[in-house]
Amino acid sequence: MTDMMMSDPRTSVIKIKKQESRKADSVWRVATRRFMQHRMAVVGVILIASMVVYCVGGAALYSEKYSNEVVLADKYQAPNAAHPFGTDSVGRDLLARTIYGGQISLMIGVISVIISITLGTLIGVISGYFGGWIDSLLMRFTEALLSIPALVLLLLFSRTLQGNTSTINVLGRQLSASVVAIVVIIGILGWMQLARIVRSLVLSLKEQEFILAATTVGATSWRIIFQHILPNCLAPIIVSATLGVGTAIITEAYLSFLGFGVMAPTATWGNILNSAQNQLTQYPWMWIAPSILIIITVLAINFIGDGLRDAFDPRSTR
Repeated sequence: MTDMMMSDPRTSVIKIKKQESRKADSVWRVATRRFMQHRMAVVGVILIASMVVYCVGGAALYSEKYSNEVVLADKYQAPNAAHPFGTDSVGRDLLARTIYGGQISLMIGVISVIISITLGTLIGVISGYFGGWIDSLLMRFTEALLSIPALVLLLLFSRTLQGNTSTINVLGRQLSASVVAIVVIIGILGWMQLARIVRSLVLSLKEQEFILAATTVGATSWRIIFQHILPNCLAPIIVSATLGVGTAIITEAYLSFLGFGVMAPTATWGNILNSAQNQLTQYPWMWIAPSILIIITVLAINFIGDGLRDAFDPRSTR
């Protein structure tokens, strides 16, 4: 008997069903499978989850009032049983301050990225889809902003924050008004690269057959944008958003370290480092803890971003 005759028909049916199942996999299911196979991305998820637990769960152990409590008799204490991360120049517990500072740093990263992603996506879609003078105007404006060093713009806008010690009440917490300003500044200065990426995708997509078919049947421009174009741009937007959170956290940290960021009494990892810059060698515990937390958080976010980029890459074979 030949091999074909000896083969089990049930095996052929199973193979056909497996092939059909693979074809039926959605883009999101394939992306999820690829992401879970990316070891460093999974490590990144575990690390960032640990940071969230640290910042949120730690608030159950220490009150915000305690984190801001000045005890001059306890200043410059090295790490000990009472203060595991030591104390700062005015006796405040650094463990409690890194917990509440982490909440603000993560919040700044997430909210500023939401602003920049919204602006970048909107400008990129409008520019790419409508073209003509709208495209020229928006892209020239984008290129003009890109031609100016980001640090110069950040320092220029945040310069007005110096000396602003007013506070606002947000969800029962007293926050420095500079938090809102920093979020807006980072958000409105971080959309340019994404706008160019989205524009290039839209220019390609609007020539596809399904877009031409939707136009032919009378679909409005906004319906085409929201129902057909934006869903096909989500992959690079998600990757950009993920990586943008890490960039925003670093941006806030170095602005605060330079004295242009979030002002007292609100703590962030960046302004905790700023308070330690004159005691880098004499009292190293003042900068070690916030530095390690920033490094772990940004590395975790970058690992997740790399995993998402590989997961959504159509050329990936993983």
